[in-house]
Amino acid sequence: MTEELKKRILTSLIILPLSIFFILKGGYFLLFFLLSIFFVANYELFSVFNKKATILLLDLILILSLYSIYYLADDAVLLYLLLWVIILVICSDVGGYVFGKIFKWKKLTRISPKKTLSGVLGSFVFSLFSIFIANAILPKATATFMPIASLINFLEPKFFFLAIILSLVAQTGDLTISYFKRIEKIKDTGKILPGHGGILDRIDGLMFVVIVAFILIQINIIP
Repeated sequence: MTEELKKRILTSLIILPLSIFFILKGGYFLLFFLLSIFFVANYELFSVFNKKATILLLDLILILSLYSIYYLADDAVLLYLLLWVIILVICSDVGGYVFGKIFKWKKLTRISPKKTLSGVLGSFVFSLFSIFIANAILPKATATFMPIASLINFLEPKFFFLAIILSLVAQTGDLTISYFKRIEKIKDTGKILPGHGGILDRIDGLMFVVIVAFILIQINIIP
């Protein structure tokens, strides 16, 4: 295991439970957490990006994603879905990393040299695992304060289809941020998260996924 991977795992073990804590607490706790992300991410945006159009676009995406998280966390059932979305993005990211390291197939694009076709496949495969993880863990983990959420059955066929779609969105979001970073000739947006880079490097895929999830809820595709 490389030193970089060790840092990546250790950082994840800290920020994931911390993030879940603030999301479950909701209210002012969540608002404080999201505002902290907003200000740190904006510091990164104005520090590493020079083009005003890029800063404006990424800031808009950031704001919409943070609003989507706050909106989803304000309702028991939607909070349940938000937790699944977070699990899915993590699984998609891990799947892309693992398959990319093991199989080393053809490079996907010049935008992000480390992205491979095997990584794309791994992201899709692991995103499907998120359904079984959510179905097995979330009802027990949230039963004490979200009994209504157990009415959602993640094993319904639509969630398998949604998992692939949302994984694709996460990967597209990752590539989108990578595209803008490549234009600026930078590797990471910051150094606040060892092994991950900056805040934007960590939430790039999630930003796009929560916005799409919000839209799908508004048009009654989910739950």
